[in-house]
Amino acid sequence: MGKCAFLFPGQGAQYVGMGKEMAENFPASRAVFEEADDILGYKLSNIIFQGEKKDLKKTEITQPAVLTTSIAILKVLREEGINPEGLAGLSLGEYSALVCAGVISFSDALLIVQKRSQYMQEAVPLGEGGMAAILGLTPEEVRIMCEQSMTLGHVEPANYNCPGQIVIAGHMQAVEEVCRLAKEKKARAVVLSVSVPFHCRLLYSIKDKMSALLENVPFFKPCVPFVSNVSANYLWDPEEIKRSLVVQVYSPVYWENSMRLLLKDGYDIFIEIGPGRVLTGFMKKISNEARAIHVEDKLTLARLITLLQEVQP
Repeated sequence: MGKCAFLFPGQGAQYVGMGKEMAENFPASRAVFEEADDILGYKLSNIIFQGEKKDLKKTEITQPAVLTTSIAILKVLREEGINPEGLAGLSLGEYSALVCAGVISFSDALLIVQKRSQYMQEAVPLGEGGMAAILGLTPEEVRIMCEQSMTLGHVEPANYNCPGQIVIAGHMQAVEEVCRLAKEKKARAVVLSVSVPFHCRLLYSIKDKMSALLENVPFFKPCVPFVSNVSANYLWDPEEIKRSLVVQVYSPVYWENSMRLLLKDGYDIFIEIGPGRVLTGFMKKISNEARAIHVEDKLTLARLITLLQEVQP
């Protein structure tokens, strides 16, 4: 057995009912949802467990909800004695990873992502920005298409997720033009259901707000290696991690490169903690040899425990 990395999903992984089974069966998990309700001053747990899909999709709800659910599931793994030797999180998921690493407290992370989501939503008027997944093209092909579409507004690659999948973000008209050009090349293009064009220059305007938000929050050195989205490299210095979280808001996410770094350094078990299995799917496209598994309920927890028992030397 090599090394184990925990991966944390970002916005888009959410669904009504996520984490509910864990909260009902594990007191440690339930306590995280209760803590989030207390910190935020409203019943986030009710929206997560039995709310309307349209409410959970609102950025200012989604971001605290995904963070809370991921940490609630993490608490159960910790009780089972399952701990990481490396960490990464996709976009919003970086905050979950940093809580896991002991860099920031859960309460601080929750309040940060609540504000972060509000800043993001305010930066680009509703309906003006968008994102799309381009499937089946190279990064260079997508970059050229973005350049060709700039006459209609700003658009750029925002997430380099895995081979053959690049997400673009920018002004809606320009995003739609890239989709049209991609389809001309017989590639697939899927417009994403998001209200904010994440990880592009349209969010540069919130840079100072994010810096001010993070300035007085205590950050500590990670207890295990943490890979940053922005650099696809390890970060150890607390101030450098703060700067990366600011830059991350308006810069591309280099997820595939981040995973290749972990693979190169001997990580071979990747556990996705939180709603859905998007990151598990990415890893299976990045490496045929790595074991990737997700945990979000009792069944997937049991599968993980079985896998870890099988690979123990």
